[in-house]
Amino acid sequence: MAANSNGPIDSGRVIAPPTNPMVTPLLTDLYQFTMAYAYWKAGKHNEQAVFDLYFRKNPFGGEYTIFAGLEECIRFIANFKLTEDDIGFVRESLSSSCEDGFYDYLRGVDCSGVKVYAIPEGTVVFPKVPLIRVEGPIAVVQLLETPFLNLVNYASLVTTNAARHRFVAGESKNLLEFGLRRAQGPDGGIGASRYCYLGGFHATSNVAAGKLFGIPLRGTHSHAFVSSFMSPDEIIDKSLHSSDGQSTCEDFVSLVQTWLSKIQWSKSLNGTFGETNQSELAAFTSYALAFPNNFLALVDTYDVMRSGIPNYCAVALALNDLGYKAAGIRLDSGDLAYLSCEARKIFCTIEKEFGVPWFGKTNITASNDLNEETLDALNKQGHEVDSFGIGTYVVTCYAQAALGCVFKLVEINNQPRIKLSEDVTKVSIPCKKRSYRLYGKEGYPLVDIMTGENEPPPQVGERILCRHPFNESKRAYVVPQRVEELMKCFWPGSPGGAREDLPPLKDIRERCITQLKKMRPDHMRRLNPTPYKVSVSAELYDFIHFLWLNEAPVGELQ
Repeated sequence: MAANSNGPIDSGRVIAPPTNPMVTPLLTDLYQFTMAYAYWKAGKHNEQAVFDLYFRKNPFGGEYTIFAGLEECIRFIANFKLTEDDIGFVRESLSSSCEDGFYDYLRGVDCSGVKVYAIPEGTVVFPKVPLIRVEGPIAVVQLLETPFLNLVNYASLVTTNAARHRFVAGESKNLLEFGLRRAQGPDGGIGASRYCYLGGFHATSNVAAGKLFGIPLRGTHSHAFVSSFMSPDEIIDKSLHSSDGQSTCEDFVSLVQTWLSKIQWSKSLNGTFGETNQSELAAFTSYALAFPNNFLALVDTYDVMRSGIPNYCAVALALNDLGYKAAGIRLDSGDLAYLSCEARKIFCTIEKEFGVPWFGKTNITASNDLNEETLDALNKQGHEVDSFGIGTYVVTCYAQAALGCVFKLVEINNQPRIKLSEDVTKVSIPCKKRSYRLYGKEGYPLVDIMTGENEPPPQVGERILCRHPFNESKRAYVVPQRVEELMKCFWPGSPGGAREDLPPLKDIRERCITQLKKMRPDHMRRLNPTPYKVSVSAELYDFIHFLWLNEAPVGELQ
């Protein structure tokens, strides 16, 4: 179904379908179709409804979340259309008592009558504040609930997880996402690569994600490549052209051996290195012959300090003779802090003794089931790692399984609705709302505030009362130095209506990084972060509690 036949898409602004072809109108829960039929049967299906998508608690014990998944939601509604095959399956799945007219209705359903307002993707967000507001015919909007939640929950969770790893590692370190083989299936792997990049990672090992999203790719070789060699005699073509193409080394293998001998007899290294594993040396040499411009060696197959490091240095120095600069080493086991520091000492010694000015700054990459805790521990111990390859813990969100976004009705036919619960955290905030972020004198965000749609917006320099939605004693006056309205229209629901463009992934990533830098450090810290304040206006507070008392049944004591 062409996107421009399903809603307000201007010429030249056609929106592509979802990245995953499995994201169709059938990617939903059965009860969405049963409710749609019940709405239709009752003649309510075209009643205008407003739903908020939001979450109740920040993940990973932190005090912030990164909103992601919006682009896929907009792609979904831009191409929303049930096929005859879809409708046939729905007919088989519902009761035989459902009338034929309902299926005729489904044939005409699209999202041209739906409006979507959202916080821009990549924004730092907080509990209770709507991430997405969906307005439109209630039966249609109800069909969007499950796919929207599916597209936002994991995306926001893994982006937040990536941002937390980025924060702990530090701005100067490169983060590489290596999680494809451990991800929850192909879609989990593709999504993780995309949203880890959005959250601040620099590259991925996932080739498909690189093609789909333009994410930089990184990767070298595995232990299997190293252990597949038996000796340098296996190397047939030993020649290597210099980087400028002006000369050729006919026996690169011998050049490597010469450098290994120099390292072993080095006075500065005081006989640190003895005999090394020659099959490992053969593997490194062979890989350097294949990729002289990007030689990065995995040095822990046999022994990091006795074999991997000297073998790497010999190959790297041989490459240097021909004008190439080796890319570095990767550590995948052992005491990463100790090994990285010892490796750095050796690199600096070699730089000084042999006059290779870049060698002391050789890139050291570490992997091996890294997570927030191990990164934090490495920082406390002191290390010399430049890049971290992180897989399982970031892509699976091992520390928390789900974000827990919800999709709640807040208005029907211009009548505000509220969902009550004995658990106050599950009470919804009714009516169509506007959301603002108020900034203080130091430039940091102070508080997010929700107001009724028709309330005047907060003004810079004007004192405003911010109230906790449910706790009457929690309130504060704020005089904002800057006011930012959070929600923008991404799907206007009428031909020619103004809407925000969907930015490219690199721009969303940059927004995320910029947003995180604007946050106050105590909100960001890993341990005991300060909660960020989310509030409502005094007028909205009064209305919430009026509606709450109005809807809650009054008990009777006997």
